[in-house]
Amino acid sequence: MNHLHTGHLHHGHHHADPASGAHARTSLDRVALAATLHCLLGCAVGEVAGMVIGTALGWSNAATIALAVGLAFLSGFAFTLVPLVRRGFAFAAAARIALIADAASIAVMEVVNNALMLLIPGAMDAPWWSPRFALSMLVALAAGGAAAYPLNRWLIARGKGHALVHAHHGGG
Repeated sequence: MNHLHTGHLHHGHHHADPASGAHARTSLDRVALAATLHCLLGCAVGEVAGMVIGTALGWSNAATIALAVGLAFLSGFAFTLVPLVRRGFAFAAAARIALIADAASIAVMEVVNNALMLLIPGAMDAPWWSPRFALSMLVALAAGGAAAYPLNRWLIARGKGHALVHAHHGGG
């Protein structure tokens, strides 16, 4: 599949006028942004939960990051999987689509998020309720989303990544 069949992008591929190319790019940008924000939200739920739990329990940076990454993948996949199951997909099929759609995006987000949390002075040592921790997490999550956006845009333009989810449930 070279383009989405969601009603978002296919119009730009059927018109001869030059303006349709700009429309297709704008639509692709919007779909990629929506996919990135969706993925970031799912990732953030697990990432924040893992960081809060690990820092509250006084775990090492490595253990805290391992928990945060595991929960980020779990919640990120769940944000894609649950709507597909609700639409009637078998769990195994929905899990496969979620894995294919989100794995690369979540991986990029997690590498950037956790690298920044380690690089921001005092972020990993700050109590979870402190402004230092909250601001560091906010910066790290925003940077992770920004890093994943070009990847998501590239994948969606090729009918991969989150384009698979949109194709299976009408872009909703």
